[in-house]
Amino acid sequence: MGHHGFVGEFEQMVMLAILQLNDDAYGPGISAALEAKAKRRVSRGALYSVLDRLKQKGYVRWEIGSANSERGGHPTRQFEVTAPGIDALRASRRALDNLWSDLDHILLGD
Repeated sequence: MGHHGFVGEFEQMVMLAILQLNDDAYGPGISAALEAKAKRRVSRGALYSVLDRLKQKGYVRWEIGSANSERGGHPTRQFEVTAPGIDALRASRRALDNLWSDLDHILLGD
């Protein structure tokens, strides 16, 4: 897979959060998952910027849900990682695993 198959750290975190949330992958839930699991606070603008970028790359898609009173009548967007997005995550993980290999003695302080 070429250079375009790799995704940045924040893009990876967002896609992993979407995968973990499954059917509950809405913007606020993604932000909450990133804060809880990655200990990373994310502004709404940064989150939607990366989601738009991932959509342009073909790595995520979304469906518009129905509007509800909790959101002031605004519809929700449910996010899903696409098959090319999964492939990109796998490629990025393989690359990082290769770079991390044989470095435990340095990185773990052994």
